[in-house]
Amino acid sequence: MTFPLNRRSALCMGASLAAATALPSWAQAPANLRFAAVFSDKDIRADMMKMLAKDVEKDFKIEVFLNSTLFRQGTELVALQRDNLEMGNIAPQDISKQIPAWSLLTSAYLFRDANHLNAFFASDMGAQMKKMVEDQLKVKVLGPVFFGTRHVGLKTKKKINTPADLAGVKLRMPPGDSWQLLGRSIGANPTPMAYAETYTGLQTGAIDGQDNPLPNVQNMKFNEVMSQIVLTSHLVGYDLLTLNMKVWNSMSPEKQRAFQAAADKAIAWSTAEHLKREKELAEGFKNQGLDVYTPNLAAFRENAQKVYLASAEAKEWPAGMLDKINGMK
Repeated sequence: MTFPLNRRSALCMGASLAAATALPSWAQAPANLRFAAVFSDKDIRADMMKMLAKDVEKDFKIEVFLNSTLFRQGTELVALQRDNLEMGNIAPQDISKQIPAWSLLTSAYLFRDANHLNAFFASDMGAQMKKMVEDQLKVKVLGPVFFGTRHVGLKTKKKINTPADLAGVKLRMPPGDSWQLLGRSIGANPTPMAYAETYTGLQTGAIDGQDNPLPNVQNMKFNEVMSQIVLTSHLVGYDLLTLNMKVWNSMSPEKQRAFQAAADKAIAWSTAEHLKREKELAEGFKNQGLDVYTPNLAAFRENAQKVYLASAEAKEWPAGMLDKINGMK
């Protein structure tokens, strides 16, 4: 059956076709963003990503790939740079491989706590360091994601009070020069090993210990193959929530503001949850039979400072920034 086509119906049809081929932005399909991270689905940060995905779902569909299933640990940054990945959880140590000045932000005992960390990244100094990443690596830094303060966990029952007590101890550290320097700065023999292999490494004796925040210890069940946790507090652990710069630049200013606000909200929630979990876990691990104690922190700080200031990395640090960070309240 056919219908006569008069001028009025032709105009209506033309308008309909125009609407179909030029849909408003709110009617377009959400852009797909793949997010890659080393952490597991039991991690608080996995829930952080669910929160972020929910808040931006009108414009973006975030696909989350955890446990290094999409890219192996340490390769996520290059994937972002090569436009093979849209979002990533990036360790500052990976950034320091390409921007040596960033090694300052990976040094032991630099930040006192999560508040100090966040205050730095909200400051002009933080903006300067983020701009380096955006200009040189073409990656957008949405913010630092605190995941707990790193402590030493050991299989051996040897009591640790000073860095000298860690001499010869094979301490698992992630691969990379910044991580190895961190291990040496607290007196240990750093042993590069992937995060996913750490449990087996402890179990088999390939390593004597590992350093991670308490929530990570629980998530990965490292406590099952350790006898003690030495509360060295040698590094305020954080990664960076990042976005491929082409993706960021493709957003309108309005969408950029909305995406950043959603990221800030999710990160703040994650930080609060990690702080709460840390307090609970210190007592919980004691109740499970692990020896949990605080060593001579002054000795650890002094040793770390000496090692870092004598390192080649320190020569690349922005002039005066260390003192300014130390002077922040």
